[in-house]
Amino acid sequence: MPLSASTSTIGKYPLKFSCGEMATQADGSIQASLGDTVVLVTACMSKDASAGRGFFPLMVEYREKTYAAGRIPGGFFKKEGRPTDTEVLNCRLIDRPLRPLFPKGLSNEVQIIAMVLSSDRENDPDIAALNAASAALVTSSIPFSKPIGAVRVAKGENGFIANPSYQEREKSIIDMVVVGTEDKTIMLEGAFGQISEEEVVSAIEFARPFIEDIIKTQEKLGQEAGKPKREVELFLPKEELVSQVREKIKKEVEANYGIEKKEEKRQARNKILESLKESFLSQDSEITESDLEEALSLIEEEVFRFKVLSEELRPDKRNLSDVRNIECGVRTLPRTHGTGMFRRGQTQALAITTLGTSGDEQFIEALEGEKSKHFMLHYNFPPFSVGEVKFMRGPSRRDIGHGSLAEKALLPVVPSRDEFPYTIRIVSEVLESNGSSSMASACAASLSLMDAGVPLKEAVSGIAMGLVSDGDSYKILTDIAGIEDHCGDMDFKVAGTKSGITAVQVDTKIDGLTIDIIKDVLAKAKDARFFILDKMNQTIAGSRQALSQYAPKIKTLEIDPDKIGMVIGPGGKNIRKMSRDYNVTVDIDDDRNTVSVVAETMEDLERAAAAIENITRDFEVGDIVEGKVDKIMSYGAFCELSPSKSGLLHVSEITEGFVKDVGDHLKEGDTVKVKIIGKDQFGKLKLSLKQAKQDSEPA
Repeated sequence: MPLSASTSTIGKYPLKFSCGEMATQADGSIQASLGDTVVLVTACMSKDASAGRGFFPLMVEYREKTYAAGRIPGGFFKKEGRPTDTEVLNCRLIDRPLRPLFPKGLSNEVQIIAMVLSSDRENDPDIAALNAASAALVTSSIPFSKPIGAVRVAKGENGFIANPSYQEREKSIIDMVVVGTEDKTIMLEGAFGQISEEEVVSAIEFARPFIEDIIKTQEKLGQEAGKPKREVELFLPKEELVSQVREKIKKEVEANYGIEKKEEKRQARNKILESLKESFLSQDSEITESDLEEALSLIEEEVFRFKVLSEELRPDKRNLSDVRNIECGVRTLPRTHGTGMFRRGQTQALAITTLGTSGDEQFIEALEGEKSKHFMLHYNFPPFSVGEVKFMRGPSRRDIGHGSLAEKALLPVVPSRDEFPYTIRIVSEVLESNGSSSMASACAASLSLMDAGVPLKEAVSGIAMGLVSDGDSYKILTDIAGIEDHCGDMDFKVAGTKSGITAVQVDTKIDGLTIDIIKDVLAKAKDARFFILDKMNQTIAGSRQALSQYAPKIKTLEIDPDKIGMVIGPGGKNIRKMSRDYNVTVDIDDDRNTVSVVAETMEDLERAAAAIENITRDFEVGDIVEGKVDKIMSYGAFCELSPSKSGLLHVSEITEGFVKDVGDHLKEGDTVKVKIIGKDQFGKLKLSLKQAKQDSEPA
């Protein structure tokens, strides 16, 4: 018998859950809806555990079906293909808050699949999918500690808005997803229009009542339709082995704690591991290498947490609020449009800016409709950045997520298409990594844009903050390195300008953060962000006044909609002629009533722009203009003033006195200055060469 439950209205619509109607063979299955947007989310767990993985095998898949919006996919195959960037980002959005709430040591494979079945093009299905994933786990037989609730927050004229529509989000300076348990915040994902730390906190507090309501609804559904939780084997470190290993190597681990460089630390660690293998591995022993590896990792984490909490001593000997050494550079590469290099400790990102035309925009076919992007930031993480050997098979989910975060951080300061008629693409190549390469990418990208001459409103920097907590007390770490991220409890990334925050992304390994911790982190992150901005401004304080000589030259002209056809000409004749004569590309944007001219040189650009202005110009009596003699007749000459306008230069208006033969004075192809002296009954222009000369001569 299908069961359903709904929360109180969040935004315009209630969030509704139903179960027992679809996909009943899954461990958990929930159908969630917001308005007419409907998502089916299932959760399944393998029957047997897979020991020795070293990580929890959670797989999350999110798919948007085009039939949900009443459309057929574009392209040749007419079926959905590999996941889009939006789908990948939503997979991560669901995965990140759920992962820390599974039991430690769980090695059974768990898969969550979210399918968008219906889209009203008003409500984003990601929030419904995330809440439904939690509800599917709550009602399933899969071990899961507690439900979570997710709310998107925007800000309108009358204050904060819960679960805003696509249209409301476009107008908002806040677009943040807040995910929490009944009393804590477990994940944040936000893009902002340079807002204050206090406003971020207010948005989180605004979301709390809605989150609590969603959780109560899931708990009620779990009580009515939930299955008994399965008993599963948890693969936790063997306490006796850990105790023996601790006694043998703890002093060596403590001695290695202060080694700063990753490679030296790795070598020292491998030496300890080899000594453990010699001591514990034998043919008769049940102890495996993975057991020793796990025990060593556990002791390293114990040492790290003790040193930070008790002694405020970090692995690289920094103070808790210190930022690592920073180096910045621009114009690193000679022929690119803009380059920025940012190094922080052992993390280095090289960002390259390329400027293109409107034809280079990215067109996206999404459920809410087609849209285009004129600003893109792509992130690459090659294996050599961490000294590893791996196949390079295109961007991973992590690459897409980190690139999206850096893109959000910069978007508020990037000029609009009307202000800067270029398509902008940045590629961040991570050359070295030891903590927070996404925030290094944001810093490098800001330097690169300024180097390219893109008129940024302000420079952007970013910082990653960490946390070590024992329940009663906590320490916040500024600018976390790799080991601090691995052994700590939180990765709290904050990006922004001197005017405010532009992006936030928070992941935790514990059951959440209190609002006091969040306030503390934001305050310390602000100090670090400003410190980095000061370092960046010493390298380049503002955008260059001139674009790179290798960038395309673009000029955008606003055109009367009724005259766009005149620019194009019969069958595109005028555009083809300009492209051939001036070596330019002409793009027409009917939606914005603009014509963009793209050229390699300013001379060609100005000539083509002048030709377009001439085509669309309204000629008035008294104007002196240039005309090209098109045809010689016995009674005068026809002159082309523009591809769409011509006039008659009568024989009596060529010069003073009698003209016996027009050919004695003019030749076809001559360019002459003429004055418009009138129009005939049909609107044809009357021209005068002699009056143009008279008006041009000094008195």
